[in-house]
Amino acid sequence: MHTAMGTTEIFLIAMLVIFTLPYLIWRVGNTDYWAPLVVVQIITGVLLGPGILGRAYPDYYAFVFNPQVMGAMNGIAWWAVMIFVMIAGVELDLKKAWEHRRESVITASLALGTPLVFGCIAAVGMLGYAGWKGAQAQDWQFVLGVGMACAVTALPILILLMEKLEILREPIGQRILRYASLDDIAIWGVLALILLDWDRVGRQLGFLVVFAVAALLFRRLMAWLEERDRWYVILVWLAACALAADWAGLHYMVGAFLAGAISEASWFDQKRLDTLRQQVLLVLMPVYFLSTGLKTNWAVGGSAVFVAAAVLLVASVAGKLAGTHIAGRILGWSRTESSIIGWLLQTKALIMIIFVNILLDKGIVTNETFTALLLMAIASTMLTVPVVYPKLRRVAQLVFKTS
Repeated sequence: MHTAMGTTEIFLIAMLVIFTLPYLIWRVGNTDYWAPLVVVQIITGVLLGPGILGRAYPDYYAFVFNPQVMGAMNGIAWWAVMIFVMIAGVELDLKKAWEHRRESVITASLALGTPLVFGCIAAVGMLGYAGWKGAQAQDWQFVLGVGMACAVTALPILILLMEKLEILREPIGQRILRYASLDDIAIWGVLALILLDWDRVGRQLGFLVVFAVAALLFRRLMAWLEERDRWYVILVWLAACALAADWAGLHYMVGAFLAGAISEASWFDQKRLDTLRQQVLLVLMPVYFLSTGLKTNWAVGGSAVFVAAAVLLVASVAGKLAGTHIAGRILGWSRTESSIIGWLLQTKALIMIIFVNILLDKGIVTNETFTALLLMAIASTMLTVPVVYPKLRRVAQLVFKTS
């Protein structure tokens, strides 16, 4: 029976599994409080990966996720995540951060810097054991990469969770978005540093110079165009920036973020932009989640991977909370307010997974490290709403506090 099926039919079987299984788990299990659909899709990707499905049913795994099917799915996944990262760049609101620059800079720097230090310490410990550092990595690249993975805030998922908590448009929600936006820029800047290739540094500097000129021309063009044309032109711009960045050795995802970061959210209707993000999450990103799950690996030993994930989770959460509590003492916040902000900013999920995927692609981390970081991201995100919701209920007045 298997041999009679063509690549198209097997591809559609894979798509059927990708869209059916997570939805049933999410809806029948009513997991939305502690695991939104996005998180369930990521977990399902891990379950369908080689470490679990591949080990339990190797023949079925090899049949469904054969090289031809995976080639087709990877193309969808690449384009999906580029659009998603571009939208995250478009939604950065640096004007608001500038208006509240003292508060924003203090909070963002401590909320990023403290877990970065904690994560780097954990990464130094991992260097003492074989199997964690990627074949292409220098020690400093591995340490900085893992440290930044612990410091990342997933801005798009943060928006989704704050919508669920009904604080996104409230003062505290807007403040948290400012802090996360500044951290988002730092994350991509550190990634560019990690990926800096001294053999191609001239090409990379040339890319940045050409990009700066092209960005000025692009902004003038977009200001001149009608909105209906801007939606199409920004996709052309996205593909061009991603191609140029990848050619320069900085990875296409860096180009995708830059394509969005120099764009203005005011060029687009906000409701349509929100709808586009939601539709990308619904229609395309599940394929990316599966392709992410297929990169998981337990070869170092299942227990070692889980121990590493637990250590990294502690470094991430403790570092983020310590950073926001220090910021709170400087800025005069209550302990509860600092705690709420810290727990929301420690949300990982998508952006960290994208970040670590790039490190894996470039040989900075191994599949085992990737798996540990992925498990950490899942646990981090699942903790957010159950911890924050009771705190918000106890101090509802925070929602209306201005700063």
